[in-house]
Amino acid sequence: MPRPLPLRGLAREALRGCTREALPGVARAALLGVAREAFRGLARDGAPRRRRTAAVFTSVTALAATCLMPGPALAEPRLASCALTRTDAHHSEGVDTWNSAYVRPNHPLDAVLVFLSFPDSAPRTTPAELTSDYFPATSQFFARASYGKFTVRPHAQHDWIRMPHTSTSYAIQRDWNPERRAAYLRDALTAADKRVDFSRYDIVYFVADPDAPGVDSDATKVVNLDTPLRADGKDISRVVTVFEKHPPDRLVLAHETGHVFDLPDLYHRPSDGKGDWDTYVGDWDLMGSQFGLAPDLFGWHKWKLGWLEPRQVACVRGAGATRLTLEPLGSGEGGSGSGTGTAGAGASGAGASGSSGSSGSGVSSGSGVSGGTGVRSYDSGVSDVAGGVPSYGSSEQMFGSGRGTKLAVVRTGPDSVVAFEARGPAGNDDSTCTQGILVYRVRSEAESGGGPIEVLDAHPHSESCWEGSVYPALADAPVALGETYTVPGENVRIEVDDRTASGAWTVKITTG
Repeated sequence: MPRPLPLRGLAREALRGCTREALPGVARAALLGVAREAFRGLARDGAPRRRRTAAVFTSVTALAATCLMPGPALAEPRLASCALTRTDAHHSEGVDTWNSAYVRPNHPLDAVLVFLSFPDSAPRTTPAELTSDYFPATSQFFARASYGKFTVRPHAQHDWIRMPHTSTSYAIQRDWNPERRAAYLRDALTAADKRVDFSRYDIVYFVADPDAPGVDSDATKVVNLDTPLRADGKDISRVVTVFEKHPPDRLVLAHETGHVFDLPDLYHRPSDGKGDWDTYVGDWDLMGSQFGLAPDLFGWHKWKLGWLEPRQVACVRGAGATRLTLEPLGSGEGGSGSGTGTAGAGASGAGASGSSGSSGSGVSSGSGVSGGTGVRSYDSGVSDVAGGVPSYGSSEQMFGSGRGTKLAVVRTGPDSVVAFEARGPAGNDDSTCTQGILVYRVRSEAESGGGPIEVLDAHPHSESCWEGSVYPALADAPVALGETYTVPGENVRIEVDDRTASGAWTVKITTG
């Protein structure tokens, strides 16, 4: 068991990020006294350490929130300045409104798995075996990514449902003929409707026999229907068609389920199909690759889906420098596999040894910043989130982190922003081999598959993680501890100054 942060250090740690502008010295001292008295009172009562820890953490949370509270000049109407407008682009990255054509995953959703066999093939697997290919892994991924706000509840059919025609007759392939695809969906729904009450489910998975001769694993996708199918009094506007082998690609169903929630493809599809597919985001989001070492969803996607609380998004406005403490994106309030990874001041960062770049295109060592105009406040409270975060694991594992700022955003154009988040070995990213502050552009006008998000490489002349990365050139993209990175083409710079004892990252973002 790792040594916990000393209780006296908690209040001190929370105050480190409080500037004099945000909280005058007298108020700082008063709030620190509140936390100290909370600890002393419980100690006199003989409360166990765990209870004392929780009490002090409650006080410290309130203290830290006070430090981050925007002043009157940053009132609510301005908070939308970083929220890109949703456009007509397919799976637009706009977050100002939710596309009501899609179900929003801010509560548990029920999914039915329907297993389809064909007259030209006798299945060699069972529905139970195929269910275990996808669950509980898919549910666990979303539970971790959403900090417990959302999960998929699978309801698997126990038997195969026979299709009326052979598997080869449907000509299943990646770029599927629309008429053949429509015939497949109609036949599947008609065959399944005799046994399945579709009105009970939010998500529909049609899982084909992986050993049937006409099944092509490259054809797995979400089919969006202009004219919904109708069954049991319910319109079905989209279906996840699964044609994977057994066992399937890792997290492939989670990727496809992301499309059900209006998330775009983030990979680059070469025109000849032979080039590299992972040049946009590399390992850094499930919607780029289900094989990534760090497949957790970007903080931008978590904001879009409603998984970040209002105070967890910082909108940086105006010219000058802003100091922030960013928690690792994968850290939550608890849960197996949601640890904070390497924590503690002085933890190593992401950059390859000796990485450097010229001004405006890379990283410089050191933490001095010229041209700043002092430290300013930032906007928080950018989006509404329904529901709380249930505890689903040891609270001690995640003590001191989980509900702080996880995403910082700078508006750079009418349909573009630059986003900053801390990534490291936590939650769904526990296999990553680098850590630091990930920087990326977001464009709400870009179509799915057209680069709506692009990771910016803080180490453009080096690569990392050759053993497992889908794109080593971006594996070391995060800005490491002690480094400074200037966003190419923008007057935006970030310095990564420090790590807190809880594993959070202290940064300074300068604009203008």
